[in-house]
Amino acid sequence: MRGRITAGTLFRKSRRPVWLSISWRVAAVLGLLAIAIGVHWLDRDGLRDNYDGKISFVDVVYFTFISITTTGYGDIAPVTERARLFDALIVTPIRVFVVLLFIGTTYDFVLKRTWEKWRMARIQRELTGHIVVAGFGQTGSEAVDELIARGRDAATIVVVDGSAERLAVAEALGCAIMVGDATRDRTLIDLRIADACSLIVAAGRDDTSILITLTARHLAPDLPISVIVKAEDNEVPARAAGATTVINPVSFAGLLLASSCSGSHVADYMMDLASYDGRVQLAERAARAEEIGQPLSSIRTGLGVRIYRGGKPFGFFDDEAAAIQPGDVIVEIVAHRGIAG
Repeated sequence: MRGRITAGTLFRKSRRPVWLSISWRVAAVLGLLAIAIGVHWLDRDGLRDNYDGKISFVDVVYFTFISITTTGYGDIAPVTERARLFDALIVTPIRVFVVLLFIGTTYDFVLKRTWEKWRMARIQRELTGHIVVAGFGQTGSEAVDELIARGRDAATIVVVDGSAERLAVAEALGCAIMVGDATRDRTLIDLRIADACSLIVAAGRDDTSILITLTARHLAPDLPISVIVKAEDNEVPARAAGATTVINPVSFAGLLLASSCSGSHVADYMMDLASYDGRVQLAERAARAEEIGQPLSSIRTGLGVRIYRGGKPFGFFDDEAAAIQPGDVIVEIVAHRGIAG
Protein backbone atom coordinates (compact mmCIF):
# COMPACT_ATOMS: atom_id res chain seq x y z
CA MET A 1 0.00 0.00 0.00
CA ARG A 2 1.59 3.24 -1.06
CA GLY A 3 1.34 6.53 0.76
CA ARG A 4 2.18 7.41 4.33
CA ILE A 5 3.97 4.70 6.26
CA THR A 6 3.49 4.56 10.01
CA ALA A 7 5.15 2.47 12.66
CA GLY A 8 3.27 -0.53 13.94
CA THR A 9 1.44 -1.28 10.69
CA LEU A 10 2.44 -3.54 7.83
CA PHE A 11 2.25 -2.35 4.24
CA ARG A 12 2.42 -4.00 0.85
CA LYS A 13 2.78 -2.61 -2.62
CA SER A 14 -0.32 -1.21 -4.33
CA ARG A 15 -0.95 -2.01 -7.97
CA ARG A 16 -1.79 1.60 -8.96
CA PRO A 17 -0.47 4.89 -7.54
CA VAL A 18 -3.06 7.09 -5.80
CA TRP A 19 -2.32 10.10 -8.01
CA LEU A 20 -2.96 8.04 -11.15
CA SER A 21 -6.33 6.80 -9.89
CA ILE A 22 -7.46 10.33 -9.04
CA SER A 23 -6.09 11.83 -12.26
CA TRP A 24 -7.90 9.55 -14.66
CA ARG A 25 -11.19 9.98 -12.80
CA VAL A 26 -10.91 13.78 -12.86
CA ALA A 27 -9.92 13.69 -16.54
CA ALA A 28 -12.89 11.46 -17.40
CA VAL A 29 -15.40 13.72 -15.62
CA LEU A 30 -13.97 16.90 -17.15
CA GLY A 31 -13.90 15.30 -20.59
CA LEU A 32 -17.56 14.26 -20.38
CA LEU A 33 -18.58 17.69 -19.09
CA ALA A 34 -16.68 19.39 -21.93
CA ILE A 35 -18.44 17.22 -24.53
CA ALA A 36 -21.86 17.91 -23.04
CA ILE A 37 -21.22 21.67 -22.77
CA GLY A 38 -19.97 21.78 -26.36
CA VAL A 39 -23.01 20.01 -27.78
CA HIS A 40 -25.42 22.09 -25.69
CA TRP A 41 -23.73 25.29 -26.84
CA LEU A 42 -23.89 24.28 -30.51
CA ASP A 43 -27.54 23.34 -30.07
CA ARG A 44 -28.45 26.20 -27.72
CA ASP A 45 -31.45 27.08 -29.90
CA GLY A 46 -33.03 23.87 -28.64
CA LEU A 47 -32.97 25.19 -25.06
CA ARG A 48 -35.38 27.65 -23.44
CA ASP A 49 -34.62 29.87 -20.46
CA ASN A 50 -37.88 30.42 -18.60
CA TYR A 51 -36.32 33.33 -16.70
CA ASP A 52 -35.24 35.79 -19.40
CA GLY A 53 -35.68 33.83 -22.63
CA LYS A 54 -31.98 34.14 -23.58
CA ILE A 55 -29.39 31.34 -23.58
CA SER A 56 -25.86 32.51 -22.80
CA PHE A 57 -22.72 30.42 -22.45
CA VAL A 58 -23.05 30.67 -18.66
CA ASP A 59 -26.60 29.33 -19.00
CA VAL A 60 -25.27 26.39 -21.04
CA VAL A 61 -22.61 25.59 -18.44
CA TYR A 62 -25.17 25.90 -15.64
CA PHE A 63 -27.73 23.71 -17.44
CA THR A 64 -25.10 21.05 -18.27
CA PHE A 65 -23.82 20.81 -14.69
CA ILE A 66 -27.34 20.71 -13.26
CA SER A 67 -28.47 18.11 -15.81
CA ILE A 68 -25.51 15.82 -15.10
CA THR A 69 -25.51 16.13 -11.33
CA THR A 70 -29.29 16.32 -10.71
CA THR A 71 -32.54 15.93 -12.60
CA GLY A 72 -32.69 19.72 -13.17
CA TYR A 73 -34.79 22.55 -11.79
CA GLY A 74 -36.91 23.32 -14.86
CA ASP A 75 -35.68 26.92 -15.23
CA ILE A 76 -33.84 25.90 -18.41
CA ALA A 77 -35.30 23.05 -20.44
CA PRO A 78 -34.79 21.39 -23.83
CA VAL A 79 -37.67 22.18 -26.16
CA THR A 80 -36.68 20.65 -29.51
CA GLU A 81 -36.68 16.94 -30.28
CA ARG A 82 -32.96 16.95 -30.99
CA ALA A 83 -32.14 18.60 -27.66
CA ARG A 84 -34.42 16.22 -25.79
CA LEU A 85 -32.90 13.18 -27.53
CA PHE A 86 -29.40 14.38 -26.67
CA ASP A 87 -30.38 14.81 -23.03
CA ALA A 88 -32.11 11.43 -22.93
CA LEU A 89 -29.52 9.35 -24.83
CA ILE A 90 -26.26 11.14 -23.98
CA VAL A 91 -26.61 13.32 -20.89
CA THR A 92 -28.47 10.71 -18.84
CA PRO A 93 -25.81 7.99 -19.45
CA ILE A 94 -23.14 10.60 -18.64
CA ARG A 95 -24.97 11.34 -15.38
CA VAL A 96 -25.01 7.63 -14.51
CA PHE A 97 -21.31 7.26 -15.43
CA VAL A 98 -20.29 10.28 -13.32
CA VAL A 99 -22.26 8.93 -10.36
CA LEU A 100 -20.51 5.58 -10.76
CA LEU A 101 -17.15 7.37 -10.88
CA PHE A 102 -17.98 9.18 -7.64
CA ILE A 103 -19.07 5.92 -6.03
CA GLY A 104 -15.93 4.18 -7.32
CA THR A 105 -13.74 6.96 -5.96
CA THR A 106 -15.46 6.72 -2.59
CA TYR A 107 -14.91 2.97 -2.63
CA ASP A 108 -11.24 3.24 -3.62
CA PHE A 109 -10.21 5.98 -1.24
CA VAL A 110 -12.50 5.34 1.71
CA LEU A 111 -14.06 1.91 1.83
CA LYS A 112 -11.32 -0.01 0.01
CA ARG A 113 -8.50 1.57 1.98
CA THR A 114 -10.34 1.04 5.23
CA TRP A 115 -10.84 -2.58 4.21
CA GLU A 116 -7.17 -2.90 3.17
CA LYS A 117 -6.01 -1.43 6.48
CA TRP A 118 -8.22 -3.89 8.36
CA ARG A 119 -7.00 -6.77 6.15
CA MET A 120 -3.33 -5.91 6.72
CA ALA A 121 -3.97 -5.62 10.46
CA ARG A 122 -5.52 -9.08 10.34
CA ILE A 123 -2.55 -10.45 8.38
CA GLN A 124 -0.30 -8.90 10.99
CA ARG A 125 -2.23 -10.60 13.79
CA GLU A 126 -2.02 -13.95 11.99
CA LEU A 127 1.58 -13.50 10.84
CA THR A 128 3.59 -16.65 11.46
CA GLY A 129 6.48 -18.51 9.91
CA HIS A 130 7.83 -15.30 8.36
CA ILE A 131 11.37 -13.98 8.07
CA VAL A 132 12.09 -10.61 9.66
CA VAL A 133 14.88 -8.52 8.15
CA ALA A 134 16.03 -5.72 10.43
CA GLY A 135 17.86 -3.18 8.29
CA PHE A 136 17.58 -2.79 4.53
CA GLY A 137 20.91 -1.35 3.54
CA GLN A 138 23.21 -3.05 1.06
CA THR A 139 23.60 -6.24 3.09
CA GLY A 140 19.94 -6.52 4.06
CA SER A 141 18.77 -5.94 0.49
CA GLU A 142 21.19 -8.54 -0.85
CA ALA A 143 19.93 -11.02 1.75
CA VAL A 144 16.34 -10.42 0.66
CA ASP A 145 17.29 -10.78 -3.02
CA GLU A 146 18.99 -14.08 -2.25
CA LEU A 147 16.01 -15.36 -0.25
CA ILE A 148 13.65 -14.55 -3.11
CA ALA A 149 16.05 -16.15 -5.61
CA ARG A 150 16.05 -19.30 -3.50
CA GLY A 151 12.26 -19.51 -3.81
CA ARG A 152 11.09 -17.70 -0.70
CA ASP A 153 7.77 -15.91 -1.20
CA ALA A 154 8.43 -12.17 -0.83
CA ALA A 155 5.10 -11.78 0.97
CA THR A 156 6.50 -13.88 3.85
CA ILE A 157 9.43 -11.51 4.32
CA VAL A 158 8.91 -8.54 6.63
CA VAL A 159 11.44 -5.71 6.42
CA VAL A 160 11.80 -3.14 9.20
CA ASP A 161 13.93 -0.03 8.76
CA GLY A 162 13.94 3.61 9.75
CA SER A 163 14.22 4.87 6.17
CA ALA A 164 11.07 5.19 4.06
CA GLU A 165 13.23 5.42 0.93
CA ARG A 166 14.91 2.07 1.56
CA LEU A 167 11.59 0.51 2.52
CA ALA A 168 10.14 1.62 -0.82
CA VAL A 169 12.68 -0.65 -2.52
CA ALA A 170 11.66 -3.59 -0.32
CA GLU A 171 8.00 -2.79 -0.97
CA ALA A 172 8.62 -2.92 -4.73
CA LEU A 173 9.96 -6.46 -4.29
CA GLY A 174 6.65 -7.50 -2.72
CA CYS A 175 7.82 -7.63 0.90
CA ALA A 176 5.72 -6.45 3.83
CA ILE A 177 7.36 -3.40 5.36
CA MET A 178 7.31 -1.46 8.61
CA VAL A 179 9.07 1.76 9.46
CA GLY A 180 10.40 1.64 12.98
CA ASP A 181 13.26 1.03 15.39
CA ALA A 182 13.98 -2.70 15.69
CA THR A 183 15.85 -2.15 18.97
CA ARG A 184 12.53 -1.43 20.69
CA ASP A 185 10.32 -4.16 22.15
CA ARG A 186 7.13 -2.62 20.75
CA THR A 187 8.40 -2.75 17.17
CA LEU A 188 9.43 -6.39 17.37
CA ILE A 189 6.18 -7.33 19.10
CA ASP A 190 4.25 -5.64 16.28
CA LEU A 191 6.31 -7.74 13.88
CA ARG A 192 5.25 -10.85 15.84
CA ILE A 193 8.88 -11.78 16.32
CA ALA A 194 7.95 -14.70 18.58
CA ASP A 195 6.09 -16.33 15.67
CA ALA A 196 8.79 -15.69 13.05
CA CYS A 197 10.91 -18.51 11.68
CA SER A 198 14.08 -16.45 11.44
CA LEU A 199 15.56 -13.00 12.03
CA ILE A 200 18.26 -11.39 9.89
CA VAL A 201 19.96 -8.41 11.53
CA ALA A 202 21.87 -6.03 9.25
CA ALA A 203 21.50 -2.65 10.92
CA GLY A 204 24.73 -1.19 9.52
CA ARG A 205 26.27 -0.57 12.96
CA ASP A 206 27.57 -3.33 15.19
CA ASP A 207 26.22 -1.79 18.41
CA THR A 208 22.75 -1.39 16.89
CA SER A 209 22.79 -4.92 15.47
CA ILE A 210 23.82 -6.37 18.83
CA LEU A 211 21.08 -4.41 20.64
CA ILE A 212 18.47 -5.65 18.13
CA THR A 213 19.72 -9.20 18.70
CA LEU A 214 19.50 -8.79 22.47
CA THR A 215 15.97 -7.35 22.24
CA ALA A 216 14.79 -10.11 19.92
CA ARG A 217 16.33 -12.87 22.00
CA HIS A 218 14.47 -11.97 25.18
CA LEU A 219 11.20 -11.79 23.20
CA ALA A 220 11.81 -15.01 21.25
CA PRO A 221 14.15 -17.37 23.14
CA ASP A 222 14.17 -20.06 20.43
CA LEU A 223 14.30 -17.84 17.33
CA PRO A 224 17.22 -18.42 14.91
CA ILE A 225 19.00 -15.06 14.65
CA SER A 226 21.64 -14.27 12.03
CA VAL A 227 23.57 -11.06 12.52
CA ILE A 228 26.32 -9.36 10.55
CA VAL A 229 29.11 -7.50 12.36
CA LYS A 230 31.95 -5.54 10.84
CA ALA A 231 34.49 -5.71 13.66
CA GLU A 232 35.97 -9.03 14.72
CA ASP A 233 35.90 -7.89 18.35
CA ASN A 234 32.11 -7.73 18.20
CA GLU A 235 31.58 -11.36 17.21
CA VAL A 236 31.70 -12.54 20.84
CA PRO A 237 29.29 -9.83 22.12
CA ALA A 238 26.91 -10.68 19.27
CA ARG A 239 26.89 -14.35 20.28
CA ALA A 240 26.52 -13.38 23.93
CA ALA A 241 23.49 -11.28 22.96
CA GLY A 242 21.84 -14.40 21.56
CA ALA A 243 22.84 -14.57 17.90
CA THR A 244 22.63 -18.05 16.42
CA THR A 245 24.89 -17.15 13.51
CA VAL A 246 27.40 -14.32 13.39
CA ILE A 247 28.85 -13.32 10.04
CA ASN A 248 31.84 -11.05 9.61
CA PRO A 249 32.18 -10.06 5.94
CA VAL A 250 35.71 -8.82 6.49
CA SER A 251 36.80 -12.15 7.93
CA PHE A 252 35.03 -14.04 5.15
CA ALA A 253 36.70 -11.88 2.53
CA GLY A 254 40.03 -12.55 4.22
CA LEU A 255 39.40 -16.30 4.05
CA LEU A 256 38.66 -16.06 0.32
CA LEU A 257 41.76 -13.97 -0.30
CA ALA A 258 43.95 -16.37 1.68
CA SER A 259 42.45 -19.36 -0.12
CA SER A 260 43.09 -17.79 -3.49
CA CYS A 261 46.82 -17.71 -2.75
CA SER A 262 47.00 -21.51 -2.87
CA GLY A 263 44.75 -21.81 -5.92
CA SER A 264 41.87 -19.92 -7.51
CA HIS A 265 39.52 -22.92 -7.51
CA VAL A 266 39.12 -23.07 -3.72
CA ALA A 267 37.79 -19.52 -3.51
CA ASP A 268 35.63 -20.17 -6.56
CA TYR A 269 34.08 -23.24 -4.91
CA MET A 270 33.45 -21.35 -1.67
CA MET A 271 31.61 -18.66 -3.61
CA ASP A 272 29.61 -21.39 -5.33
CA LEU A 273 28.55 -22.75 -1.96
CA ALA A 274 27.53 -19.33 -0.67
CA SER A 275 25.55 -18.15 -3.69
CA TYR A 276 22.24 -19.30 -5.12
CA ASP A 277 23.70 -18.96 -8.61
CA GLY A 278 26.44 -21.49 -7.87
CA ARG A 279 26.46 -25.05 -9.20
CA VAL A 280 26.40 -26.42 -5.65
CA GLN A 281 24.80 -25.32 -2.41
CA LEU A 282 25.07 -26.01 1.29
CA ALA A 283 21.85 -27.36 2.79
CA GLU A 284 20.86 -28.10 6.38
CA ARG A 285 18.18 -30.57 7.44
CA ALA A 286 17.17 -32.95 10.19
CA ALA A 287 18.23 -36.59 9.93
CA ARG A 288 15.59 -38.87 8.40
CA ALA A 289 14.29 -42.03 10.02
CA GLU A 290 15.79 -44.29 7.34
CA GLU A 291 19.23 -42.73 7.91
CA ILE A 292 19.44 -43.54 11.62
CA GLY A 293 22.36 -45.85 12.32
CA GLN A 294 23.92 -45.21 8.90
CA PRO A 295 27.23 -43.36 8.41
CA LEU A 296 27.13 -39.76 7.24
CA SER A 297 28.88 -40.78 4.04
CA SER A 298 25.92 -42.98 3.02
CA ILE A 299 23.25 -40.28 2.68
CA ARG A 300 21.76 -40.09 -0.80
CA THR A 301 20.49 -36.52 -0.89
CA GLY A 302 23.91 -34.94 -1.15
CA LEU A 303 27.47 -35.02 0.14
CA GLY A 304 27.40 -35.06 3.94
CA VAL A 305 30.09 -32.84 5.42
CA ARG A 306 29.01 -32.28 9.02
CA ILE A 307 26.47 -33.28 11.65
CA TYR A 308 25.32 -31.33 14.68
CA ARG A 309 24.59 -33.39 17.74
CA GLY A 310 23.58 -31.71 20.97
CA GLY A 311 24.66 -28.39 19.52
CA LYS A 312 28.19 -29.63 18.79
CA PRO A 313 29.60 -29.97 15.25
CA PHE A 314 31.23 -33.19 14.00
CA GLY A 315 32.88 -33.52 10.60
CA PHE A 316 32.54 -36.49 8.26
CA PHE A 317 35.98 -37.60 9.46
CA ASP A 318 34.97 -37.80 13.15
CA ASP A 319 33.97 -41.07 14.82
CA GLU A 320 30.57 -39.56 15.70
CA ALA A 321 29.74 -39.38 11.99
CA ALA A 322 29.99 -43.17 11.67
CA ALA A 323 26.38 -43.58 12.84
CA ILE A 324 23.66 -40.97 12.49
CA GLN A 325 21.49 -40.66 15.59
CA PRO A 326 17.93 -39.35 16.13
CA GLY A 327 17.94 -35.58 16.52
CA ASP A 328 21.08 -35.08 14.43
CA VAL A 329 21.17 -32.12 12.05
CA ILE A 330 22.94 -32.84 8.77
CA VAL A 331 24.83 -30.26 6.74
CA GLU A 332 25.33 -31.44 3.17
CA ILE A 333 26.47 -30.20 -0.21
CA VAL A 334 23.75 -30.57 -2.83
CA ALA A 335 23.60 -29.81 -6.53
CA HIS A 336 21.79 -26.67 -7.61
CA ARG A 337 18.22 -27.70 -8.38
CA GLY A 338 18.43 -26.00 -11.77
CA ILE A 339 21.36 -28.26 -12.67
CA ALA A 340 20.43 -31.52 -11.05
CA GLY A 341 17.16 -32.83 -9.68
